[in-house]
Amino acid sequence: MKNKVRELVKSYLIITIGSLIYSLSFCWFYGPNQVAMGGLTGLGQVLNVIFPILPVGLAVFAMNIPLFYLGWKYIGGHLLISSLYAMSISSLAIDLIDMFFSFPPMDPMLASICGGVLMGLGLGLVFAQGATTGGTDIVARLLKLKFPWLPLGKLVIIPDLVVIILVAIAFQTLNSALYGLVALYVCTKIMDTVLYGMDTSKVAYIISDEYKVISTAIMELDRGATILHGEGAFTGQDKKVLMVAFKQKEIVQIKRIVHETDPRAFLIVCDAHDVLGEGFHYYHGDEI
Repeated sequence: MKNKVRELVKSYLIITIGSLIYSLSFCWFYGPNQVAMGGLTGLGQVLNVIFPILPVGLAVFAMNIPLFYLGWKYIGGHLLISSLYAMSISSLAIDLIDMFFSFPPMDPMLASICGGVLMGLGLGLVFAQGATTGGTDIVARLLKLKFPWLPLGKLVIIPDLVVIILVAIAFQTLNSALYGLVALYVCTKIMDTVLYGMDTSKVAYIISDEYKVISTAIMELDRGATILHGEGAFTGQDKKVLMVAFKQKEIVQIKRIVHETDPRAFLIVCDAHDVLGEGFHYYHGDEI
């Protein structure tokens, strides 16, 4: 029970940090530099231009209500509760930051890049905990049910592009949309890196006549090895190929073992993502 409470507190702490980073990126880089932003926050920008008295955060909160209903209906209660929390924190923080701080304008391209990095980091932290900041983030999670093989960052682009065009019309400048596209591209790349790129696993294919000695040494690192049966295309001789999955930090040890055992060994190291099994990760049905 204590472990569950500890994990829940940790999860909501990460959601809080991610939501605050999201809000800061909007107030610091997007708003003052008229960089078009996707999502309901972007629509909030449009409404704020049309009705200056309407705060962006309040507009975002109101537009999120029907989307949260859809999220609860099709994705589940956890997303509803955690996303309501994330959306409340981010919306409140946007209005409070705007109320007490005034960030000076900067070069729009610099704002687009830095804002995209910061926003991608914030969204990645929130998404990693099974929550969203509301708006088109929920649309992206709903699209994920239909297209589960697509990374979440790419799904976010679809509704955000439409909103960016509307924001550019509201600001009456094409530059705003172009800078918004730059920021959106950077944001989705950083988001996918946070969500999927933190798993720095590798897989090695080792072709050597000393495969038994090498596999024994690798197993002493508490890593398993699988022997694949191959055949030399030129010689026609049977070959044994070791396949080894390992963490990035173990690559130096793996290379050293192979080189010291058989300097003529053929070694191929590839990036590996979503490695499931003992010593790595386990499958979760609700993972993104």
